[in-house]
Amino acid sequence: MHRTTVADVMASDVITASPDASFAELARLLHGAGVRAVPIIDPAGVLIGVVSEADLMASAARPDTAPGRWRARHIRRDQPEAKAGATTAAELMTAFVEAVAPTTTVATAARLMVERHLRWMPVCDEAGRVLGVISRSDVLAVFLRDDASIRAELADEVLGADAQCVQVDVRDGVVTLAGEVATRIDAERLVRVSERVEGVVGVADHLTCRRDGQLADHVPSSVVDPLAGGSAG
Repeated sequence: MHRTTVADVMASDVITASPDASFAELARLLHGAGVRAVPIIDPAGVLIGVVSEADLMASAARPDTAPGRWRARHIRRDQPEAKAGATTAAELMTAFVEAVAPTTTVATAARLMVERHLRWMPVCDEAGRVLGVISRSDVLAVFLRDDASIRAELADEVLGADAQCVQVDVRDGVVTLAGEVATRIDAERLVRVSERVEGVVGVADHLTCRRDGQLADHVPSSVVDPLAGGSAG
């Protein structure tokens, strides 16, 4: 079964900064590139932190500003904010950064983003060098897959011995399974595996079972939240 990896969809043209970059330099980088965060790397290109718009805002905030008003979106909620008055990347950056490998599946990256409340993540090799970044919009790229290729994968890799007795229709990423299978367990398996095919938004179950002649126990069709990775586990 095809699985898109982070390397397939990540942005590899990454703007980075050094730990001694000043507040003004970082602000210019973010504004000029139209991005919300920049990885901070050491001379070897290894990721050591991230500075975001939120970090700059936290540093620039007046002392009487309510704490927690801005929060970096690349860190966990239990991590501390940047210190007010910080002036360099080393002082501003968040060092506890979630990163993924280029071989990580997009589904896994999506689950991490949802679980950790992230908008994007750096992509690093085994040595920690930054290779790219992946964002929520990159994750959604797997749902641009056309219906014909989804149906072909279902026919070739999912149905197997049931290909002769199960009809598959795919429209706008929604799969409809109809026909007859041996047992309810077989029907549920086909629905469950079909939901995991990349690009599938939901599955409508219209399968019947030979052993009792009844509709298979309905597995609720669900419109999948792509960022939760529900269909590509």
